[in-house]
Amino acid sequence: MPITLYDLSGADPARRFSPYCWRARLALAHKGLEVETIPWRFSERDTIAAHGAEKVPVILDGGRSVHDSWRIAEYLEDTYPDRPSLFGGEGGRALARFLNGWADAALVGGMARLVVSDIPALLDPIDAAYFIESREARYGRSLAEVTAGRESQVAAFRETLIPLRLALRRAPFLHGDAPGYADAIVFGPFQWARCVSAFPVLEPSDPVHAWRERMLDAYGGVARAAPAFG
Repeated sequence: MPITLYDLSGADPARRFSPYCWRARLALAHKGLEVETIPWRFSERDTIAAHGAEKVPVILDGGRSVHDSWRIAEYLEDTYPDRPSLFGGEGGRALARFLNGWADAALVGGMARLVVSDIPALLDPIDAAYFIESREARYGRSLAEVTAGRESQVAAFRETLIPLRLALRRAPFLHGDAPGYADAIVFGPFQWARCVSAFPVLEPSDPVHAWRERMLDAYGGVARAAPAFG
């Protein structure tokens, strides 16, 4: 029986754009587990509230529900130890936990200031209204003001990627010769950006761009097959 994944979508149910859902999706792919994805929208909170969750991703595995991308990764690692490891041991798990926090702060936060104003156009009207109201309350200004001048601001964001460039000098993936959950953590925000916006957060010459291309092709190309702008 496949694992069910509730996965954030836009008005087009095929456009899945949550960075956290992409982490869960790639964790499932890494483990080689069969998955059925269900598109979920901001206005459908009752659907996941029944499983004790307020946000996606949420997975249902038999009679158990798990939410939060990090908790999902740990659950999959511990429940399916006979499948390929997400972390490569407890040391790798600890480092991935650190990377998870860094990626949320530096990548999700940084990219939001470059692409967040493009998201409402991809949503149903009721979801767009919720998204605009909640995010403008968070930022204390309009979404257009958040991303104003992004053409000049993107250079500062790209500077924050130096640790990734240094790591990728020694191996094609952050996990080593093949991708692991560390790669899924970092890739989620980049996949989010390309799914919601045509704005180029990476230069084609950037080694991080080359790594992103390898991640798009990983696991049978599940990420590349998703509707996106680039």
